[in-house]
Amino acid sequence: MAKKDAEMVMEMVEKTEKEEKPTKKAKVLEDLPGVGDVTAEKLRRAGYVDFEKIAAASPHELDEIAEIGVETAKKTISAARDALEMGYDTADVILERRKLVSRISTGSKELDNLIGGGVETMAITECYGKFSSGKSQVGFQLAVNVQKPAHEGGMGEDSEVLFIDTESTFRPERIVQLAEASGMDAEKVLKKIHVAKAINSDHQMILVDKADEMIRAHPVKLIVVDSMTSHFRSDYVGRGALGERQQKLNKHVHALQRLADQYNLAIYITNQVMDRPDIMFGDPTVPIGGHVLAHAATYRLYLRKGKEEKRSARLVDSPSMPEGECVFKVTPKGVMD
Repeated sequence: MAKKDAEMVMEMVEKTEKEEKPTKKAKVLEDLPGVGDVTAEKLRRAGYVDFEKIAAASPHELDEIAEIGVETAKKTISAARDALEMGYDTADVILERRKLVSRISTGSKELDNLIGGGVETMAITECYGKFSSGKSQVGFQLAVNVQKPAHEGGMGEDSEVLFIDTESTFRPERIVQLAEASGMDAEKVLKKIHVAKAINSDHQMILVDKADEMIRAHPVKLIVVDSMTSHFRSDYVGRGALGERQQKLNKHVHALQRLADQYNLAIYITNQVMDRPDIMFGDPTVPIGGHVLAHAATYRLYLRKGKEEKRSARLVDSPSMPEGECVFKVTPKGVMD
Protein backbone atom coordinates (compact mmCIF):
# COMPACT_ATOMS: atom_id res chain seq x y z
CA MET A 1 0.00 0.00 0.00
CA ALA A 2 2.82 2.40 0.92
CA LYS A 3 4.55 1.61 -2.36
CA LYS A 4 1.40 2.45 -4.29
CA ASP A 5 1.01 5.74 -2.40
CA ALA A 6 4.64 6.62 -3.14
CA GLU A 7 4.08 5.97 -6.84
CA MET A 8 1.02 8.23 -6.81
CA VAL A 9 2.97 11.02 -5.12
CA MET A 10 5.83 10.70 -7.63
CA GLU A 11 3.32 10.77 -10.48
CA MET A 12 1.71 13.95 -9.12
CA VAL A 13 5.10 15.65 -8.75
CA GLU A 14 6.09 14.69 -12.31
CA LYS A 15 2.74 15.91 -13.60
CA THR A 16 3.06 19.29 -11.84
CA GLU A 17 6.64 19.79 -13.05
CA LYS A 18 5.66 19.03 -16.64
CA GLU A 19 2.71 21.42 -16.56
CA GLU A 20 4.93 24.22 -15.20
CA LYS A 21 7.68 23.76 -17.78
CA PRO A 22 7.51 25.76 -21.04
CA THR A 23 5.84 23.85 -23.88
CA LYS A 24 8.18 21.98 -26.22
CA LYS A 25 7.53 19.44 -28.93
CA ALA A 26 7.29 15.96 -27.41
CA LYS A 27 9.49 13.15 -28.74
CA VAL A 28 8.67 10.24 -26.39
CA LEU A 29 5.62 9.41 -24.27
CA GLU A 30 7.28 10.77 -21.12
CA ASP A 31 7.52 14.21 -22.77
CA LEU A 32 3.73 14.53 -22.93
CA PRO A 33 2.01 16.66 -20.24
CA GLY A 34 0.65 14.54 -17.40
CA VAL A 35 2.65 11.48 -18.42
CA GLY A 36 5.41 10.29 -16.11
CA ASP A 37 7.22 6.96 -16.03
CA VAL A 38 4.36 5.16 -14.27
CA THR A 39 1.68 6.52 -16.63
CA ALA A 40 3.85 5.85 -19.69
CA GLU A 41 4.21 2.23 -18.61
CA LYS A 42 0.40 1.92 -18.21
CA LEU A 43 -0.11 3.35 -21.69
CA ARG A 44 2.45 1.04 -23.27
CA ARG A 45 0.91 -2.00 -21.57
CA ALA A 46 -2.46 -0.98 -23.04
CA GLY A 47 -0.94 -0.73 -26.53
CA TYR A 48 -0.52 3.05 -26.65
CA VAL A 49 3.11 2.91 -27.67
CA ASP A 50 3.22 5.85 -30.06
CA PHE A 51 1.79 9.34 -30.56
CA GLU A 52 -0.53 8.20 -33.38
CA LYS A 53 -2.56 5.98 -31.04
CA ILE A 54 -2.73 8.65 -28.33
CA ALA A 55 -3.64 11.39 -30.81
CA ALA A 56 -6.56 9.30 -32.05
CA ALA A 57 -7.81 8.46 -28.54
CA SER A 58 -10.62 10.22 -26.68
CA PRO A 59 -9.94 11.93 -23.29
CA HIS A 60 -12.27 9.54 -21.46
CA GLU A 61 -10.59 6.54 -23.09
CA LEU A 62 -7.14 7.76 -22.02
CA ASP A 63 -8.34 8.58 -18.50
CA GLU A 64 -9.79 5.08 -18.12
CA ILE A 65 -6.46 3.51 -19.08
CA ALA A 66 -3.95 5.82 -17.40
CA GLU A 67 -6.08 7.35 -14.58
CA ILE A 68 -4.80 10.87 -15.25
CA GLY A 69 -8.11 12.74 -15.29
CA VAL A 70 -10.09 13.90 -18.30
CA GLU A 71 -8.67 17.45 -18.35
CA THR A 72 -5.07 16.20 -18.21
CA ALA A 73 -5.91 13.62 -20.87
CA LYS A 74 -7.08 16.44 -23.16
CA LYS A 75 -3.69 18.16 -22.77
CA THR A 76 -1.88 14.87 -23.39
CA ILE A 77 -3.85 14.22 -26.60
CA SER A 78 -3.36 17.81 -27.76
CA ALA A 79 0.43 17.57 -27.25
CA ALA A 80 0.53 14.26 -29.16
CA ARG A 81 -1.34 15.87 -32.03
CA ASP A 82 0.99 18.87 -32.03
CA ALA A 83 4.00 16.54 -32.16
CA LEU A 84 2.50 14.84 -35.21
CA GLU A 85 1.61 18.21 -36.77
CA MET A 86 -1.96 17.06 -37.33
CA GLY A 87 -4.00 19.63 -39.23
CA TYR A 88 -5.02 20.62 -42.74
CA ASP A 89 -3.27 19.34 -45.86
CA THR A 90 -3.73 20.54 -49.41
CA ALA A 91 -5.43 18.17 -51.82
CA ASP A 92 -2.25 17.59 -53.83
CA VAL A 93 -0.51 16.29 -50.68
CA ILE A 94 -3.41 13.92 -50.06
CA LEU A 95 -3.28 12.79 -53.70
CA GLU A 96 0.41 11.97 -53.25
CA ARG A 97 -0.42 10.00 -50.11
CA ARG A 98 -3.16 8.12 -51.99
CA LYS A 99 -0.48 6.76 -54.32
CA LEU A 100 0.52 4.44 -51.47
CA VAL A 101 -2.88 2.72 -51.66
CA SER A 102 -2.78 -0.88 -52.89
CA ARG A 103 -5.58 -3.24 -53.91
CA ILE A 104 -6.15 -6.95 -53.33
CA SER A 105 -7.89 -8.94 -56.05
CA THR A 106 -11.06 -10.83 -55.08
CA GLY A 107 -10.33 -13.41 -57.78
CA SER A 108 -13.07 -12.05 -60.05
CA LYS A 109 -12.15 -9.28 -62.49
CA GLU A 110 -15.80 -8.24 -62.70
CA LEU A 111 -16.02 -7.83 -58.92
CA ASP A 112 -12.64 -6.07 -58.82
CA ASN A 113 -13.78 -3.57 -61.46
CA LEU A 114 -17.00 -2.90 -59.55
CA ILE A 115 -15.01 -1.60 -56.56
CA GLY A 116 -12.26 0.13 -58.51
CA GLY A 117 -9.70 -2.63 -58.96
CA GLY A 118 -9.95 -4.76 -55.82
CA VAL A 119 -10.25 -4.40 -52.06
CA GLU A 120 -8.49 -1.16 -51.16
CA THR A 121 -6.01 -0.49 -48.36
CA MET A 122 -6.72 2.44 -45.98
CA ALA A 123 -10.41 1.55 -46.36
CA ILE A 124 -13.15 -0.70 -44.98
CA THR A 125 -14.90 -2.94 -47.49
CA GLU A 126 -18.17 -4.45 -46.24
CA CYS A 127 -20.11 -7.31 -47.82
CA TYR A 128 -23.59 -8.05 -46.54
CA GLY A 129 -26.14 -10.61 -47.64
CA LYS A 130 -28.10 -13.70 -46.63
CA PHE A 131 -26.47 -17.00 -45.72
CA SER A 132 -24.61 -18.72 -48.57
CA SER A 133 -24.32 -15.48 -50.54
CA GLY A 134 -20.52 -15.73 -50.70
CA LYS A 135 -19.46 -13.24 -48.00
CA SER A 136 -17.12 -15.61 -46.15
CA GLN A 137 -15.83 -17.12 -49.39
CA VAL A 138 -14.66 -13.69 -50.56
CA GLY A 139 -12.91 -13.28 -47.18
CA PHE A 140 -11.13 -16.64 -47.57
CA GLN A 141 -10.09 -15.76 -51.13
CA LEU A 142 -8.69 -12.38 -50.05
CA ALA A 143 -6.70 -14.06 -47.25
CA VAL A 144 -5.02 -16.21 -49.91
CA ASN A 145 -4.74 -13.61 -52.68
CA VAL A 146 -3.06 -10.98 -50.49
CA GLN A 147 -0.07 -13.32 -50.29
CA LYS A 148 0.43 -13.27 -54.07
CA PRO A 149 2.84 -10.88 -55.84
CA ALA A 150 1.49 -7.44 -56.77
CA HIS A 151 1.20 -8.30 -60.49
CA GLU A 152 -1.09 -11.21 -59.55
CA GLY A 153 -3.38 -9.06 -57.43
CA GLY A 154 -1.67 -9.45 -54.05
CA MET A 155 0.59 -7.40 -51.80
CA GLY A 156 3.67 -9.62 -51.75
CA GLU A 157 4.53 -13.13 -50.63
CA ASP A 158 5.47 -11.96 -47.11
CA SER A 159 2.01 -10.42 -46.51
CA GLU A 160 0.11 -11.76 -43.50
CA VAL A 161 -3.53 -11.73 -42.40
CA LEU A 162 -5.47 -11.27 -39.15
CA PHE A 163 -8.75 -13.19 -39.29
CA ILE A 164 -11.33 -12.58 -36.55
CA ASP A 165 -13.88 -15.39 -36.62
CA THR A 166 -17.15 -14.63 -34.78
CA GLU A 167 -19.41 -17.31 -36.27
CA SER A 168 -17.09 -20.35 -36.13
CA THR A 169 -17.03 -20.42 -39.95
CA PHE A 170 -13.26 -20.29 -40.54
CA ARG A 171 -12.13 -23.47 -42.27
CA PRO A 172 -8.38 -24.03 -42.86
CA GLU A 173 -9.33 -26.84 -45.26
CA ARG A 174 -10.92 -24.25 -47.55
CA ILE A 175 -7.77 -22.12 -47.40
CA VAL A 176 -5.73 -25.18 -48.47
CA GLN A 177 -8.14 -25.77 -51.36
CA LEU A 178 -7.89 -22.16 -52.56
CA ALA A 179 -4.10 -22.03 -52.19
CA GLU A 180 -3.58 -25.25 -54.14
CA ALA A 181 -5.94 -24.03 -56.88
CA SER A 182 -3.67 -20.96 -57.22
CA GLY A 183 -0.50 -23.07 -57.33
CA MET A 184 0.68 -21.81 -53.92
CA ASP A 185 2.32 -23.68 -51.05
CA ALA A 186 -0.71 -24.31 -48.80
CA GLU A 187 1.37 -24.80 -45.65
CA LYS A 188 3.10 -21.43 -46.08
CA VAL A 189 -0.23 -19.74 -46.79
CA LEU A 190 -1.77 -21.17 -43.60
CA LYS A 191 1.17 -20.03 -41.46
CA LYS A 192 0.61 -16.41 -42.56
CA ILE A 193 -3.07 -16.30 -41.52
CA HIS A 194 -3.48 -15.57 -37.79
CA VAL A 195 -6.94 -16.60 -36.61
CA ALA A 196 -8.72 -15.56 -33.41
CA LYS A 197 -12.17 -16.77 -32.42
CA ALA A 198 -14.15 -14.02 -30.68
CA ILE A 199 -16.40 -15.33 -27.91
CA ASN A 200 -18.49 -12.16 -27.52
CA SER A 201 -18.61 -8.53 -28.66
CA ASP A 202 -16.25 -7.29 -25.92
CA HIS A 203 -13.68 -9.94 -26.83
CA GLN A 204 -14.07 -8.97 -30.49
CA MET A 205 -13.28 -5.33 -29.63
CA ILE A 206 -10.27 -6.37 -27.53
CA LEU A 207 -8.89 -8.41 -30.45
CA VAL A 208 -8.96 -5.30 -32.65
CA ASP A 209 -7.46 -3.13 -29.91
CA LYS A 210 -4.62 -5.65 -29.49
CA ALA A 211 -4.10 -5.96 -33.26
CA ASP A 212 -1.45 -3.21 -32.99
CA GLU A 213 0.93 -5.66 -31.33
CA MET A 214 0.46 -8.26 -34.07
CA ILE A 215 0.88 -5.68 -36.84
CA ARG A 216 4.15 -4.46 -35.31
CA ALA A 217 5.45 -8.02 -35.08
CA HIS A 218 4.23 -9.25 -38.47
CA PRO A 219 3.79 -7.67 -41.95
CA VAL A 220 -0.02 -7.72 -41.74
CA LYS A 221 -1.70 -6.33 -44.88
CA LEU A 222 -5.29 -7.50 -44.38
CA ILE A 223 -7.75 -7.81 -41.49
CA VAL A 224 -10.89 -9.92 -42.00
CA VAL A 225 -13.80 -9.77 -39.54
CA ASP A 226 -16.38 -12.48 -40.27
CA SER A 227 -18.89 -11.31 -39.24
CA MET A 228 -18.85 -7.80 -37.82
CA THR A 229 -22.29 -7.79 -36.18
CA SER A 230 -22.99 -11.37 -35.08
CA HIS A 231 -21.97 -10.91 -31.43
CA PHE A 232 -23.32 -7.36 -31.16
CA ARG A 233 -26.66 -8.71 -32.36
CA SER A 234 -26.75 -11.45 -29.71
CA ASP A 235 -25.21 -9.51 -26.80
CA TYR A 236 -27.53 -6.48 -27.05
CA VAL A 237 -31.15 -7.58 -27.30
CA GLY A 238 -34.16 -5.27 -27.43
CA ARG A 239 -34.66 -1.56 -28.04
CA GLY A 240 -33.35 -0.66 -24.59
CA ALA A 241 -29.88 -1.95 -25.47
CA LEU A 242 -29.81 -0.47 -28.97
CA GLY A 243 -28.10 2.79 -27.97
CA GLU A 244 -25.25 1.06 -26.13
CA ARG A 245 -24.84 -1.46 -28.96
CA GLN A 246 -24.52 1.27 -31.58
CA GLN A 247 -22.03 3.25 -29.47
CA LYS A 248 -19.78 0.22 -29.05
CA LEU A 249 -20.12 -0.76 -32.69
CA ASN A 250 -19.19 2.78 -33.69
CA LYS A 251 -16.06 2.69 -31.51
CA HIS A 252 -15.16 -0.75 -32.87
CA VAL A 253 -15.41 0.17 -36.54
CA HIS A 254 -13.45 3.40 -36.01
CA ALA A 255 -10.67 1.38 -34.34
CA LEU A 256 -10.51 -0.70 -37.54
CA GLN A 257 -10.34 2.41 -39.70
CA ARG A 258 -7.48 3.80 -37.58
CA LEU A 259 -5.51 0.59 -38.18
CA ALA A 260 -6.19 0.83 -41.91
CA ASP A 261 -4.96 4.43 -42.05
CA GLN A 262 -1.98 4.01 -39.76
CA TYR A 263 -0.56 0.85 -41.33
CA ASN A 264 -1.89 1.12 -44.91
CA LEU A 265 -3.73 -2.20 -44.72
CA ALA A 266 -7.09 -3.43 -46.02
CA ILE A 267 -10.11 -4.16 -43.83
CA TYR A 268 -12.72 -6.63 -45.07
CA ILE A 269 -15.83 -7.18 -42.95
CA THR A 270 -18.94 -9.27 -43.51
CA ASN A 271 -22.34 -8.32 -42.17
CA GLN A 272 -25.58 -10.13 -41.42
CA VAL A 273 -28.98 -9.00 -42.67
CA MET A 274 -32.59 -8.95 -41.58
CA ASP A 275 -35.93 -8.63 -43.41
CA ARG A 276 -38.04 -5.53 -42.81
CA PRO A 277 -41.72 -6.54 -42.66
CA ASP A 278 -42.86 -2.93 -43.34
CA ILE A 279 -41.42 -2.99 -46.87
CA MET A 280 -44.30 -4.11 -49.09
CA PHE A 281 -42.57 -3.81 -52.46
CA GLY A 282 -38.97 -4.45 -53.49
CA ASP A 283 -36.25 -6.24 -51.56
CA PRO A 284 -36.94 -6.17 -47.78
CA THR A 285 -33.35 -7.26 -46.94
CA VAL A 286 -31.38 -4.69 -44.94
CA PRO A 287 -27.97 -4.98 -43.23
CA ILE A 288 -27.52 -5.00 -39.45
CA GLY A 289 -25.70 -2.08 -37.82
CA GLY A 290 -27.90 0.76 -38.99
CA HIS A 291 -26.45 4.12 -39.98
CA VAL A 292 -23.32 3.62 -37.83
CA LEU A 293 -21.99 0.85 -40.04
CA ALA A 294 -23.42 2.34 -43.22
CA HIS A 295 -21.44 5.55 -42.74
CA ALA A 296 -18.26 3.79 -41.56
CA ALA A 297 -17.85 1.40 -44.50
CA THR A 298 -15.90 2.89 -47.42
CA TYR A 299 -17.21 0.33 -49.92
CA ARG A 300 -20.51 -1.45 -49.30
CA LEU A 301 -21.50 -4.52 -51.34
CA TYR A 302 -24.77 -6.43 -51.28
CA LEU A 303 -24.26 -10.09 -52.26
CA ARG A 304 -27.01 -12.44 -53.40
CA LYS A 305 -27.02 -16.14 -54.23
CA GLY A 306 -27.96 -17.13 -57.76
CA LYS A 307 -28.34 -20.49 -59.46
CA GLU A 308 -25.71 -23.11 -58.63
CA GLU A 309 -22.31 -21.37 -58.30
CA LYS A 310 -23.40 -17.90 -59.44
CA ARG A 311 -23.47 -14.89 -57.09
CA SER A 312 -24.44 -11.30 -57.82
CA ALA A 313 -22.88 -8.24 -56.21
CA ARG A 314 -24.35 -4.74 -56.10
CA LEU A 315 -22.22 -1.77 -55.10
CA VAL A 316 -24.44 0.15 -52.67
CA ASP A 317 -21.98 2.82 -51.54
CA SER A 318 -18.55 4.10 -52.57
CA PRO A 319 -16.76 7.47 -52.39
CA SER A 320 -15.43 7.21 -55.94
CA MET A 321 -17.20 4.45 -57.92
CA PRO A 322 -20.70 4.61 -59.45
CA GLU A 323 -23.40 2.20 -58.30
CA GLY A 324 -23.43 -0.97 -60.36
CA GLU A 325 -23.81 -4.73 -60.37
CA CYS A 326 -21.82 -7.73 -61.51
CA VAL A 327 -22.02 -11.52 -61.52
CA PHE A 328 -19.27 -13.83 -60.28
CA LYS A 329 -18.92 -17.47 -59.29
CA VAL A 330 -17.90 -19.30 -56.12
CA THR A 331 -16.43 -22.65 -57.16
CA PRO A 332 -14.32 -25.30 -55.43
CA LYS A 333 -11.31 -23.50 -56.92
CA GLY A 334 -12.40 -20.17 -55.46
CA VAL A 335 -13.97 -16.86 -56.46
CA MET A 336 -13.84 -16.23 -60.21
CA ASP A 337 -15.72 -14.76 -63.17
